Amino acid sequence: MKSKRTKCSVRPWASRWLALTLLSGALDHAVRAAEFYVAIDGRDTWSGLHPTPTADRTDGPFASLERARDAVRALERMGAEPVPVTVHVGAGRYELRAPFELAEPDSGSARAPVVYRAAGGAPVVLSGGRQIYGFQKLAEAQVLERLPAEARGHVYVADLPGQGFSDYGEVTTAGRRLELFFAEQPMTLARWPNQGFIKILEVTGGDPMTVHGLRGDRIGKFTCAEDRLGRWVGEPEGWLHGYWFWDWSDAYQRIQTIDPDRRLFELAEPYHGYGYRNGQRFYALNLLSELDQPGEWYLDRQTGGLYFWPPQPIDSASVVLSLLPTAVTMKDVAWVRLEGFTFEATRGTAIRLDGGEHGEIRGCRIRNTGGWGVTVNGGRGHGVVSCDLEQTAEGGISLQGGDRRTLTPCGHFALNNRIGQFGRVYRTYRPAVGVGGVGVRVAHNLLADGPHNAIQLGGNDHLIEFNEIHHVCYETGDVGAFYMGRDWTARGTVIRHNYFHDIRGPGLHGAMAVYLDDSASGITIYGNLFVRSGRSAFIGGGRDNLVENNLFIDCEPAVHVDARGLGWMKYHVEGDGTLPQRLAEMPYREHPWNAKYPQLVGILDDQPGAPKGNRVVRNLRVGGRWLDLEKAAAPFVEFTDNLVEQDPGLMDVAAGDYRLREGSPAHKLGFQPIPFERIGLYRDAWRRRLP
Repeated sequence: MKSKRTKCSVRPWASRWLALTLLSGALDHAVRAAEFYVAIDGRDTWSGLHPTPTADRTDGPFASLERARDAVRALERMGAEPVPVTVHVGAGRYELRAPFELAEPDSGSARAPVVYRAAGGAPVVLSGGRQIYGFQKLAEAQVLERLPAEARGHVYVADLPGQGFSDYGEVTTAGRRLELFFAEQPMTLARWPNQGFIKILEVTGGDPMTVHGLRGDRIGKFTCAEDRLGRWVGEPEGWLHGYWFWDWSDAYQRIQTIDPDRRLFELAEPYHGYGYRNGQRFYALNLLSELDQPGEWYLDRQTGGLYFWPPQPIDSASVVLSLLPTAVTMKDVAWVRLEGFTFEATRGTAIRLDGGEHGEIRGCRIRNTGGWGVTVNGGRGHGVVSCDLEQTAEGGISLQGGDRRTLTPCGHFALNNRIGQFGRVYRTYRPAVGVGGVGVRVAHNLLADGPHNAIQLGGNDHLIEFNEIHHVCYETGDVGAFYMGRDWTARGTVIRHNYFHDIRGPGLHGAMAVYLDDSASGITIYGNLFVRSGRSAFIGGGRDNLVENNLFIDCEPAVHVDARGLGWMKYHVEGDGTLPQRLAEMPYREHPWNAKYPQLVGILDDQPGAPKGNRVVRNLRVGGRWLDLEKAAAPFVEFTDNLVEQDPGLMDVAAGDYRLREGSPAHKLGFQPIPFERIGLYRDAWRRRLP
């Protein structure tokens, strides 16, 4: 991977810039830095050397990021080292006509990075959407008749084809889902019920099955107890969204037919992969007949009519439809930073980094995306720092990189980010931070308000530290705020000095704080604070895990250890089960694996289903329950110096002061103080205030 921008001849429009900068560097015949400017009132025919137009308007800033990129790309190297370049982007809202693409020729170097920076002051918004105008109060009688009575007189309509809008995307497909935003908030595709779910009364598909004692059906055909279905007959593209069999797997399913007399749904194929069962939750959406409250909308894909009941006067804020799949792509780029921007209204992920090295997203706000906020795939040393991500339809930040076969770390990082209201549309397995590969650091982030996992992890040797995680898992079950599972080889991760609190899941089996599911092994859980966080340190049959020096407050229980690999999960452990297969994919008997993870070398000959090597050491417990320990697991787990029946002498539990008093019995056990003051967000150049 090259880390210098490509040398090329200087284009005529750059000659003026070179003359000016050569004057500034005349003493040493070297250019110290270069700066370009972009502004709402700029022109791509200008030089881009001025922040505002000149008095005679013959020169000034560029109008587009693409023009600035091309200017950076055209710079000829002057001397042995390239010069740092900064592109200053002036205040305003820029509707991108295509994703802004950066490639290897746009790279900088360690000593001369390329920075695209939002100019100080007012926000600089890079939007993947288009603003919609021309809303009129709905007067068409035929449409009014389809609306609920309470909506008549409140709904407006805009003609999209008349505004040149023809790409309507899709209703539910990630990356293609069309969305409406008003006053910078996502609006709701008309649905019922307006909040929460209704339940399957009886599955009637005719292809029954039983999984872990739960009966269901593979075919999407079922009844409900509601009498509202008659009004949905004739809707051209009605959908259902629900948790169809498990409370950790949601899916959108298209309605094929409705029998209102029998209160019966028949869904279009493909059916949900896990099937359907009685009592599970769902709601209906994309129904004009259910546009019945402020904030709801509906698009007639035949006519292009956009129907909307605004939550405040229609002319009081902008109405935006998502259009572009992404806002920025960076492929094989080195030493490029994006700083201070607001990204919004993409149908998919806002920013994508693939390959390259040392790219950074700093101090940005990423909101209202139809996919993730930022995804990093491959490369090394990429980071997301001091950003705010909110209302992402999928997850927040995904960091994947490194080489597992050689255990080579990627060095990616997510630092000091605030991520909330993630998983807004696609509810499960879209975490605030997704981690994979080798050697990712996730630190000092605030992760909150998500329906499922906050951190989902795979791979090796990651560091999860100093994060605050709360009010996640609130809509799902059998779920963990931190989650990984079913892989003996995904070892070496350390989870330390994090604050997990107020975590609960209403679905089957509830929520865990740190969930080492289905024989996840070789993980260290050290020095964390768990407060009202369900089953907090959960070892689901795995091996060689360490739970040490943690403080548990009002958890139910603090620690759980089971032996599922000797019981119901035995088929995943033996023969050609999932765990042996994943073991065989890694060179676990070769260097560096055999040196770093010697426990794996003989695992297949050492009761592989047994939860061997787990240690629970020097933990404190106040309130709640201490332990759930399956009888079959007990012989394999070491418990040492845990202070769980005696008051450990905390300062003031009721006031949230969890420091140890002088003379606490925990000191005699060697318990190390948890650095509470370092947990969570910190102030820096981009995060001036803390929430």
